[in-house]
Amino acid sequence: MPPEPLILAFDTSAAHCAAALLSGDRLLVSRQEAMEKGQAERLMPLLEEVLAEAQAGWRDLSALGVGVGPGNFTGIRIAVAAARGLALSLGLPAIGVSRFEALAVGTQRPVLVSLDARRDHVWLCPLRAEGGSLPRGTSEGAVLADPKSLPEGLAESQLPVLGHRAAEIARLTGGGALGPGLPVAEGVARLAAERRHRPASPPAPLYLRPADAAPPADPPPLILP
Repeated sequence: MPPEPLILAFDTSAAHCAAALLSGDRLLVSRQEAMEKGQAERLMPLLEEVLAEAQAGWRDLSALGVGVGPGNFTGIRIAVAAARGLALSLGLPAIGVSRFEALAVGTQRPVLVSLDARRDHVWLCPLRAEGGSLPRGTSEGAVLADPKSLPEGLAESQLPVLGHRAAEIARLTGGGALGPGLPVAEGVARLAAERRHRPASPPAPLYLRPADAAPPADPPPLILP
């Protein structure tokens, strides 16, 4: 019998550095470290530690999974760049998975997934059918909302809510608030395992709004003739 496919997945789209290693349906290792910054320096050592804990090597892997966001602009770029580089050097497929989908793995559908968008707002994404997904690299299906006043179509929708401020939002949808789903890296790993044989482009960041960066306030230098 051939060995079970070994899937390494990771995510740095929020204030964490997370990784999971999956063999078939069996979770071998799951790690998540809280950090506001430093993911670029920590990611590769963490992946090495995860593999070592399972007594596996890079050449044992069947595929990579990566969280593509939404979330922190720089964090998303770190993980996606790492996944693309590893996939190229190892000759493996790399599968991008949105954080909406990853957090909803194993929960009932339909479901409304909520992520912190800062500034007292949330990103909301309805996942309406089992297997339904947010198209890779797009914002289709996701909306920016005030959790105290939902947009038309979500208010009184009866959708259960998972994620950030779930109980508060569920009072407006009329559905229940669900408990925490799987850790994000494990959710990415399980969806990557399902999708590893499907043709796909390299993973791309899922940005739902521009980076929080302002143009320089100083005037440009004066060039003298």
